Amino acid sequence: MEILRVDDPFTGEIACEVPMDSGETALSAVERCAAAQRTWADSTVADRAALVLRFADAFVADKDRVALEITRMMGKPLAQARAEVDTLADRARTLAALAPEALSETALPEKRRFLRSVAREPVGVVLDIAPWNYPLLTAVNVVAGAVLAGNGVLVKHSSRTPLCGPQFERAFRLAGAPERLVTSLTLGHEDTRALLSRREIGYVAFTGSVAGGLEVQAAAAGRFIGVGLELGGKDAAYVAEDADLADAAEQLADGAFYNAGQSCCGVKRIFVHERHFSAFTDSLVALARGYLLGPPEAPATTLGPLALPGAPQELVAQVEASRRAGARVLCGGGAAVAGGRGRFLPPTVVVDEEGATPVMREESFGPVVALAPVASDASAIERINDCRFGLTASIWTADPARAKEIGRRLAVGTVYMNRCDYLDPMLPWLGIKDSGRGLSLSRWGLQELTRAKSYHFRLRGPGGEGET
Repeated sequence: MEILRVDDPFTGEIACEVPMDSGETALSAVERCAAAQRTWADSTVADRAALVLRFADAFVADKDRVALEITRMMGKPLAQARAEVDTLADRARTLAALAPEALSETALPEKRRFLRSVAREPVGVVLDIAPWNYPLLTAVNVVAGAVLAGNGVLVKHSSRTPLCGPQFERAFRLAGAPERLVTSLTLGHEDTRALLSRREIGYVAFTGSVAGGLEVQAAAAGRFIGVGLELGGKDAAYVAEDADLADAAEQLADGAFYNAGQSCCGVKRIFVHERHFSAFTDSLVALARGYLLGPPEAPATTLGPLALPGAPQELVAQVEASRRAGARVLCGGGAAVAGGRGRFLPPTVVVDEEGATPVMREESFGPVVALAPVASDASAIERINDCRFGLTASIWTADPARAKEIGRRLAVGTVYMNRCDYLDPMLPWLGIKDSGRGLSLSRWGLQELTRAKSYHFRLRGPGGEGET
């Protein structure tokens, strides 16, 4: 039996050992999940919502254990891991509250002698291929929504965080879910690819790299099923002339460096009105230098180690290539340790006024942010859109009308004003361009995990004839 071993990014010791599931085990799991789903499809939305609420409670009751496992697998500071459990529960509860209306049958306007409506039906089994960076939050968007929509779920979690899939399976079991309705699998790429050919799979959701998304899309291309892809980002911010500079600097530092910058919607590019560029840059650098690298289980630590073994070297190479191309590195930029341990990159701030260096053009999955001055709103719009990604953008201004007009011209899935790096479960979460396709969360995300069915009934008249 093949064993998956995961190292602790801080200590370097083995954090967990997990047996890999075989292809035969995976196929059996699909069949058992599908059998559970067929019964679950007949449940009421009220019963599904009640199950998801109990699932959220079960997760929160197990918060300390779950958070510690996450911290040891991928290096997230323990306080942030605990907060992730709480946010999972909030999203699950929000989706449960939205489900009755979102999934109800919609009656069309009355027409004499006809009954017309549109129902939302389950797609079957949903395969969720989840990532390691926010291992609970990225998964709950799909898993909770799929269960509420009447589907079964197979959770194939990242090889960096293999204990998180079983956390979902356990919480649903404790909540009283039908056996195998939510099933965790630890699989390699080829066995995961093979699952997509199974007729029971009605939808696949993937969160990860652009290359991984293309692989999933290609693997599903032979079947007419839904595919949801949340991929990379190079999310931008624009600090306008009328922005509150102190608040913008504080919020954007958090948006750039939270979770060691390992976030698809983390802030990676900041364009600042030229009048305030110097003052804003000084504030951001001061905030960056205030982060404390250390053991992720220590309460004082505000920036944990990078999850993947090669990440510090890759980011340092990107920063150095940008420096050679003319960028100025104001702080950070070199690999570090804390007390002789861990794979860290300190918060790194780079100025690239021309926008041609790797830190401004390529994805930086770590605590690296690039800054540039702009002369106008129009220039900021052009610079933000000059990117192959389109997940989010934030506008920092005192004027909502200005933010709406700028946002209308931005090629992104979500536009923020005076906030960033945040998912509101009442709003759909989506990206365009190389940031993916499909959506999750909100009433629209729930409907994404269903298929529509039209009902068109002609009623017989007294004389046996209906009207056309």
